[in-house]
Amino acid sequence: MSVPVLDLRGVAYSYPGGHQALFGVDLHVHRGERVALLGPNGAGKTTLVLHLNGILLPGAGSVTVSGLPVSRDNLLEVRRRVGIVFQDPDDQLFMPTVRDDVAFGPANLGLRGPELESRVVEALTLVGVADLADRAPHHLSFGQRRRVAIATVLAMRPEILVLDEPSSNLDPASRRELAEILRSLDVTVLMVTHDLPYAVELCERSVVLSEGSVVADGATRTVLGDADLMARHRLELPTGFSI
Repeated sequence: MSVPVLDLRGVAYSYPGGHQALFGVDLHVHRGERVALLGPNGAGKTTLVLHLNGILLPGAGSVTVSGLPVSRDNLLEVRRRVGIVFQDPDDQLFMPTVRDDVAFGPANLGLRGPELESRVVEALTLVGVADLADRAPHHLSFGQRRRVAIATVLAMRPEILVLDEPSSNLDPASRRELAEILRSLDVTVLMVTHDLPYAVELCERSVVLSEGSVVADGATRTVLGDADLMARHRLELPTGFSI
């Protein structure tokens, strides 16, 4: 078996006020997988995501990215390997133009000139918004801003793309178009979502986090088809949606 792209072993974390959010989490994601991270509000999903690129460091246990420990000494390389797209695209878009936003990360890695421009065009093309390069991000629709936010991460050529609620606040057409884009990307994906049909559509495997612990890990349709598991951990499929 290859070295996992993401490997969390016994990860525990308590916030400074004393609230323990994670209790010995084990999670392994291999190259090419698309994995949904599911769970009710307060399960610890956001806390876990913040450990993946060193925004938080575990109180116990370890996190590695393709064998590289997530530690203060390795943060620059870890953050190149792990691209996190947050739920609100405005958290990631702050430059005058789309081109500037997408260029920001690679420029910080030292890319310049034609190489930098090529990286920007590549990332914008992957998400279908190359024609927006010279637009101001705040003039775009929400769906367009989300695509640009993904492009800012793809421009770093990450080994894993972490998406926080990618379908939230999208109209049905934008939701479908984003799904098509995500299916087309040649990158490992960890998708945090409450949108269970989106998990079924995009992720072969699902992991359920509840009260800071992994309580299920398996094929998405098997996990979501377990009525007792779903009820215990406050997960519900939309009315009329069948597995």
